[in-house]
Amino acid sequence: MNVAIIGASGYTGLELIKILINHPKFNITYIANSTGEENVQDLHPCLKDVIDVEVQKADAKEVAKAADLAFLALPHKTAMFFAKELLDLGVKVVDLSADYRLELETYEKHYCPHEDKEHIKDSVYGLPEYYSEDLKNAKLVANPGCFPTAALLALLPFIDYIEEGSQIFIDAKTGMSGAGKGLKEVTHFGHLNENCHAYNPFNHRHMPEIEEKIQKLTNKEFQINFVPHLLPITRGMLVSVFATLKDEIDVEKILEDRYKDSEFIRLRNTPVDLKSTAGTNFCDLYVSRNGKALFVNSSIDNLLRGASSQAVVNANLICGFEEYEGIPKIAYVP
Repeated sequence: MNVAIIGASGYTGLELIKILINHPKFNITYIANSTGEENVQDLHPCLKDVIDVEVQKADAKEVAKAADLAFLALPHKTAMFFAKELLDLGVKVVDLSADYRLELETYEKHYCPHEDKEHIKDSVYGLPEYYSEDLKNAKLVANPGCFPTAALLALLPFIDYIEEGSQIFIDAKTGMSGAGKGLKEVTHFGHLNENCHAYNPFNHRHMPEIEEKIQKLTNKEFQINFVPHLLPITRGMLVSVFATLKDEIDVEKILEDRYKDSEFIRLRNTPVDLKSTAGTNFCDLYVSRNGKALFVNSSIDNLLRGASSQAVVNANLICGFEEYEGIPKIAYVP
């Protein structure tokens, strides 16, 4: 199947190219960014002698001529304009931005006015462990945020065992690639090297995404207290979830039962680490409790399971392919 990548300049665009080059079913026929007029090898020198494709200036009608499916690795607000055009032209879309992840009211409260309200209802949230059947019939996939991916996979198996309305605390840490390629003071080497800091505590845009998906999947509401931190590393994400259980239960068995058939969930006997998932689509999980105090620990690659490889898994599902086809499983270790 022919596919396009729109927004190839950033980290997630590069990761999409790297995955799709070796995919057994997808063929990259169109690569675009906001300017065009260069070869992908010039855009990403690491791809020299690997792929030889001219980068186009993004144009929906040209995408529709070249591809059956498009990955949008674009910022929010920009993505919705391309998605609307492509969907109207019959192209399937996997959107890595936030533009179709949330209900309209929630989106406009935390992002901006939405310019494609008609397609929001058609989108399927791309968390395969919970939406796989819906994804198989989707034309538009809203790829989840990286923090919500790691947090929801850790938390959702235990929602029925946590007192409804209680507070849940999520401590999250991510590599600097999550901030994108744009220059920012907090990502300067002199600031971030040998340093770590929290940012947007209780106000990060991924917090309402976590709250909304819990409510939609379980019909229960909780107060989510989410605090992300920036680590002096390039990639990786480590999330720790803390909650209070109703009873002293077998938390390991609950996790095992929920994910026993999940291709990309690995359960660990010790707290998880960043390196074991770097370069893969795996989410590693560890759970423990102290009486009724629950601790769930998760690790993902923020650029892959948190973005690009999960997007390709979603593309596999909406195109009728096996979930695992072409998906990276070997970690960048050491």
